[in-house]
Amino acid sequence: MKLSSKHLSTLSKSSSIKEELLIIDTEETSEEYGTHPNKRTLDDILDYGFIPLDKPAGPTSHEVVAWVRNMLKKEKAGHSGTLDPAVTGLLPIGLGEATKALSVLLIGPKEYVGLARIHSNVDEDKLNQVFKEFTGEILQRPPQKSSVKRQTRRRWIYDLDILENKGQLILFRVLCQAGTYIRKLVYDIGEVLGPGATMIELRRTKVSNLKEEDGLVRMHDLYDAVYEWKENKSEDKLIRLIQPVEKMVSSLKTIVIRDSAVSAICHGAQLAVPGVLQVSQDLRKGDTIALYTLKMEIIAIGEATMSATEIEECEKGVVAKTRRVIMKQDTYPRLWKTKKTTDVGVA
Repeated sequence: MKLSSKHLSTLSKSSSIKEELLIIDTEETSEEYGTHPNKRTLDDILDYGFIPLDKPAGPTSHEVVAWVRNMLKKEKAGHSGTLDPAVTGLLPIGLGEATKALSVLLIGPKEYVGLARIHSNVDEDKLNQVFKEFTGEILQRPPQKSSVKRQTRRRWIYDLDILENKGQLILFRVLCQAGTYIRKLVYDIGEVLGPGATMIELRRTKVSNLKEEDGLVRMHDLYDAVYEWKENKSEDKLIRLIQPVEKMVSSLKTIVIRDSAVSAICHGAQLAVPGVLQVSQDLRKGDTIALYTLKMEIIAIGEATMSATEIEECEKGVVAKTRRVIMKQDTYPRLWKTKKTTDVGVA
């Protein structure tokens, strides 16, 4: 049965993200398989979790990931958004299957707080004007020591604020597109000002929908929690430090599907209309989407091929193309048939 668009539900995807979902159809989930994200065991958390690490100054991002991998004895661990050795702040580290979702964080903006030194005194009005000129779309060529090819490229600076100005020292905040080099941004600002500028310190405070204010994990806190787990058989501290992978993808548009369609999606099938139960009210064709079970477990990341309105009005057709499967294939039973996959909402 298809329901009217007046039937809406509100989904709390995180402490800061709530979303209106359009109910296409209703169905109850079985408790015999799958797990609600907040009821996962530690083993499952280590497979479907991430650590919002507070990277210290000194080590490379890859060294930090290696330390975490060795501490937790995990073969699969990775990070999103490399930080230079001297830079501190938010470094999301995915564990197990959650590493497959790290690329989602590259879609969203990054925020940094930095300290720069202007090489000589500059008029305050001129300083404010130049900072304003660097807000919006800019052209930037990566520095010589970078992990990408040195080609001039376009990047967006969404916000660039002077937080404090004391003599030649400037405390600033910048919200920017992923892939923006802040050290180069400071250098370019100094060139326009005239005397030049050098970045002294930099801290990342936001990655997509993940924020420093939501709490970061320091390396020694993680070490203590792992010690308690291994030596005293106490899991509580470690469980509190690891966030569910669903939080990483909570900024994406949502499609909730039937239990009977989950296994097929995990095996590479595309989602069709009969398998859909709820969708983001403002879903548009081409949006990057997260596919969820009724227990709100992430299944896969994909691309919408229909809008919410089209899904509500159509009886058949492909709703989304699967781009990256997160869930393990054997999590839900195989309830679909090979010859009539559209009966369970897959194509």
